[in-house]
Amino acid sequence: MAKSGSNSHDYAGPLRRLLLVVVSLVLIAIFLVWRIDSPRVERFRAQVTDRIVPNFDWAMMPVTGTINLFRDFQSYQRIAEQNQELRRELRKMQSWKEAALQLEQENARLLDLNNVRLDPRLTFITGVVLADSGSPFRQSVLLNVGARDGLVDGWATMDGIGLVGRISGVAQNTSRVVLLTDASSRIPATIQPSGQRAIIAGDNSAAPPIDFIENPDLVRPGDRVVSSGDGGVFPAGLVIGQVAADPGGRLRVRLAADYERLEFLRVLRSYTAEPVTDTANILTSDLVSDDAGEVVDE
Repeated sequence: MAKSGSNSHDYAGPLRRLLLVVVSLVLIAIFLVWRIDSPRVERFRAQVTDRIVPNFDWAMMPVTGTINLFRDFQSYQRIAEQNQELRRELRKMQSWKEAALQLEQENARLLDLNNVRLDPRLTFITGVVLADSGSPFRQSVLLNVGARDGLVDGWATMDGIGLVGRISGVAQNTSRVVLLTDASSRIPATIQPSGQRAIIAGDNSAAPPIDFIENPDLVRPGDRVVSSGDGGVFPAGLVIGQVAADPGGRLRVRLAADYERLEFLRVLRSYTAEPVTDTANILTSDLVSDDAGEVVDE
């Protein structure tokens, strides 16, 4: 048994060397055939290529699939990066859109202020609404204009459509506007086309009631309500709103001003009535005139 094992070991070495020599010779022959520049050899090479290469498609399928998979992965990675970039641009566009909408709304409100038709004798100053009272018991807003701009208590304020309220409290740089909806607000008004006089009394609701109507039978829902100018508080002819009836049948005013979006207000300068500074002199002068009248009559 030991002899047969040693014989097989003795034959293995020469066989390996022989096989190595044969493979080397074959490779050298292939190299020489592939490098020989001859028409016959070229035709032989073409025939060999046509017979052998198509038969190796099955062997190249894993390599081809791996290459395609790697290319698809690179393409997917580029698509994912482009998708993230598009998402970032979309977020930027949304923020720009919001800013553009806000600017458009602000521009529309300013244009509304410019479109208000006022008495040519009235002048005005436009202020920005800084804050509101934020209380259900107090309906007012704060403007960024005050005594430095010549504002006086009692002046009317309007938005781009209708009357909003009156100045009530003036500081150096700011002023307080009491809205028509405030419970302390009382505005003399005229209902058109009937010409009925009434009082618009605020009750902290969005539609103030109409009180003290001369003849309610002449008033219809949809009639136009404007300031009457009685008492010299507000100029006459300022648009307040339209008459509307609540479910209980009480007449109210659907205000023309947009109280939900008050950003700019126009303060109307009004010098129709001089402020009373010395009531004692007025009473004294009246008494003197009355006494003089009685003496003359006697």
